[in-house]
This record gives sequence, C-alpha cells and structure tokens, in this order.
Amino acid sequence: MSVVAAGAAPGSALAAGRRAAARRLRRAAAPLAGSVVGVRTVAPQVVLTFDDGPEPGGTDRVLAALADAGATATFFVLLTRVRRYPSLLDEVVAAGHEVALHGVDHRPLPAVPVEEVARLTRSGRAELEDATGLPVRWHRPPYGRQTLATRRAVARAGLEPVLWGPSTWDWKDVPPADRIARSRLGLRPGAIVLAHDGTAGPDDLADDGPAPVLDRGALVAEVLAGYAERGLAARSLREVAQGGRLVRELRLTR
Repeated sequence: MSVVAAGAAPGSALAAGRRAAARRLRRAAAPLAGSVVGVRTVAPQVVLTFDDGPEPGGTDRVLAALADAGATATFFVLLTRVRRYPSLLDEVVAAGHEVALHGVDHRPLPAVPVEEVARLTRSGRAELEDATGLPVRWHRPPYGRQTLATRRAVARAGLEPVLWGPSTWDWKDVPPADRIARSRLGLRPGAIVLAHDGTAGPDDLADDGPAPVLDRGALVAEVLAGYAERGLAARSLREVAQGGRLVRELRLTR
C-alpha cells in the first residue's frame, strides 16, 4: 500500500515523490532484511524450486522428469515429510539436487511466536543437515508469509529467505493450460520458479483442503520443454547463484 501525504492527490507530484522515496527505502533495506527473489545473470538459466515434499507419487515423478531433461532444482522440504519418507530425500540428494528448508511443519510463520520460529528453524536446519550430510543455506517461509521479526529469526538461524516469481499454480484446481501460462509469466534468466512435489496436509499442520489431481512429473516435463524452447535451462538456486548475483527485495506480510 502506497503512503500518500495528507491532502495530496494520488496522482500528484507529491504522492509520486512519496512512492519513489518508499521504493528507495525498500531497496536500501533489502540487503539487511530482504528476501532472495531472483538472480541477476546473463546465463540462460532459471531457478526451479519445489515445495512441500518429499511425497511418494510426487517427488519420484518430478525426479524422473528432471533427469529426462537434464535439469537440477532446489527442493524446499518439510521435516514432517522427511521423517516419514527419508528414502525419498536420499533420492533427491543422490540425483544431485539442492535441498533447502521449508519448515519443520507448514504453519505460517506469523502465526508462530517469534522465539519458537527461531528455535524451530535452527533445529530444523540441524536435522536436515544431519539427514543429508550437506550444508543448508536457504529457507522458504510457508505460503511466502513473513514479518520483519520472523525474517530476523530465520536469519539468526543462519538461513536466507527465498521467495519466487513465476509459478506453476500446481496447488490450484485450474486447467492445465493455465498452469503452463502462469509458469511463463515473468520468465527471464535468473527467475525463481515455484512448483511443488507434494501437498502439505493436517499432519504438517496445514489445512489447505484437498490436493489438486495432477501428474506432477508430466507437468514439470511440459514446463521444462517450454523453457527449453526459449533457450532456458532449469538449475538449482545454488548453481545459478554461483554465476550471478542474488537479487533481494523487502517483501513482508502479516
């Protein structure tokens, strides 16, 4: 929501100046409190990410589609799922993909006391690093929801929040063509694409209703084919970041 001075019309020069000042403030604060929203790169690569796994029937099909396309991705996993399906996590790591933390469970962070956010994120990172034998750098807040306080709590746990641009809308009950169109909206080198290899449910402390009926592997294959037609390869955030510069923005919610 834009801040407009009292008595200033929304389209006035004063209001425009206020909006420009707000944009400058957000850019200045981004390195300290912002979230990763993309990578500035000249390489023809996009960042492909998956949330809410691992899940049988989802993760395994996604892994097959990625292998067929020669693509890599970053998997933001839930610890509630990792504990149930540790062998699927092993398959993700064995295939050369990056593993990051989505959460110990799928509660929106603003609904959790800040002290608990810090504790759970720290313990979740340690548990995930023990399970994979690899360092964990990234965190994606469930639903993309975070406040300045929860963002700082995640930072104290040694992780950096990652949001997204294009998405596959694979959590919505929409026609397949809409998912493909959405996956290309805002597509450019360094864009972070949101997809899912599972669906969080009550066991993950989420209550989002029934999962859409779809073949996640087939959807990923079609998305990747469309990117390839545009000369873009899908890679993990770790890989794309190595050849570019992280772009951060201040994106906070309640």
